[in-house]
Amino acid sequence: MKAIKILNKLISIATVLIVLMMLCLVSCADELDLEPLSAQTSEVTFANPDAYKQFLAKIYGGISLTGQDTSGSQDDIAGINGNFSNYLRLLFTTQELATDESIIAWNDQTIHDIHNHVWTSSDIFITAMYARVYFQVGLVNQFLRETEPGVLDSRGNVSAALRTEIAGFRDEARFMRAFSYWHGLDMYGNIPLVNENDPVGAFFPQQISRTDMFAYIESELLDIETRLPDPRQNEYGRADKGFVWMLLAKLYLNAEVYTGTARYTDALEYTNRIINAGYILAPNYNYLFLADNDRNGAEDEIIYPVLFDGIANGSFGGTTYLVHAAIGGNMDPALFGVNAGWGGLRSTSAFVDKFDDITGNTDTRAMFHTDGQTLEIANPFDFTQGYAVTKYRNVDVDGNIGSDASGNNVDVNFPMFRLADAYLMYAEIFLRGGGGDANTAVGYINDLRERAYGDTSGNIRAADLNLDFILDERSRELYWECHRRTDLIRFGQFSDQGVWPWKGNIAAGRTTEKFRDLYPMPSAELNANPNLVPTPGY
Repeated sequence: MKAIKILNKLISIATVLIVLMMLCLVSCADELDLEPLSAQTSEVTFANPDAYKQFLAKIYGGISLTGQDTSGSQDDIAGINGNFSNYLRLLFTTQELATDESIIAWNDQTIHDIHNHVWTSSDIFITAMYARVYFQVGLVNQFLRETEPGVLDSRGNVSAALRTEIAGFRDEARFMRAFSYWHGLDMYGNIPLVNENDPVGAFFPQQISRTDMFAYIESELLDIETRLPDPRQNEYGRADKGFVWMLLAKLYLNAEVYTGTARYTDALEYTNRIINAGYILAPNYNYLFLADNDRNGAEDEIIYPVLFDGIANGSFGGTTYLVHAAIGGNMDPALFGVNAGWGGLRSTSAFVDKFDDITGNTDTRAMFHTDGQTLEIANPFDFTQGYAVTKYRNVDVDGNIGSDASGNNVDVNFPMFRLADAYLMYAEIFLRGGGGDANTAVGYINDLRERAYGDTSGNIRAADLNLDFILDERSRELYWECHRRTDLIRFGQFSDQGVWPWKGNIAAGRTTEKFRDLYPMPSAELNANPNLVPTPGY
């Protein structure tokens, strides 16, 4: 039996609650038109004690679900086809399609502008990712307003036990807000800060500096850290101290990019907390990306799983997208536990070249389908040009298909944070002068490589450990997990230095403008909020 998935249990019964709480996106400037409950609606809604957890489930579900139902008629944001509007799918678009690790064969709207590094401030996908960030922020802000102690007092039906539970819910919600604000900070730089103390409705939030947003996220995480459950002691998929420690470690690792001031010593502190928290590497690399990765041993490595269920999650985003869209050419969808391939996502030769042996016979992380595929890409719109990636599969360790017998939707949980990343972070922090020692760093890297190679043949020595190696090893270990853009920027290889096929809209690739290390403040937001200024360069 699959591990408990709170989204699947609660989202389906939360529809009426959430429809009462929010409208579709029109503009982010007025907190995505998220409106407060009227007194009558609030009284009716929260008469049911389960409503508080249902609302929390909606906040978690904002990462995995497109909207309030599976038909596409109640998508959370407007202005973009619901098939593209899923938070995780947009995160993949912005974090992976803009890099050497992935390219897409489709020609929907501006999708190729992302890989080609020619996007503008009116790009629909960049705008939708921004909207997703602030939709999540708006949900959390409303939840916090509805669970203030004075508001709970006014309802007169909240027991002491429920109040204690709600206090924990509030900390989890604040983690989820910090998580989305981190994406906003990372991708857009100077962005508006809106919290539960701001008015709701038509007001114009102030844009704050990247440094100030960094400080806000840091303060939120440090405040909730001690009250959240210990690592792996909360319900599966819900925030605990491990979630917070990993986000703090990643925030500090990138602090020099975000604020101009390095925080590698702080990054090491929280990376060590993760490493010493009892997480264990999955027995096999591929187990991390299968339909049973909540129970095949991968759950011991995954720190923050974004939960999916083939029966309850009827969305063309998330891991359903990552499985289907990566299948095309002469690939057999049945081997991936789905009913069809969509002929979209594949890799570039720059990524394939990271592996000495692309067959997977030595390094099992090399998951490519090459039959009928060319290595180089002359026509980006032809799926058979560029090697296909076989990383995500909707089958369990025995090859059995996931819970949706039709093969339409998948069960694969997305590994947003996992222990292997912390191992790689330790080694990088050591090389950047943040502390630690060479033997420990090499040991962590070799733990990953011994899993990948099945023996010690791929092990490295201290002399092999340098930042170029770490960047490549991060790509080999973490590809298609929404880290690559952030990594390339931290290593100075994203815009004006790194080159890969079709970057800059030419087959051989070229460097692009340094300002593209940030995505632009969407033009729709600039038009809606006079307090916002354009991102430099756009």
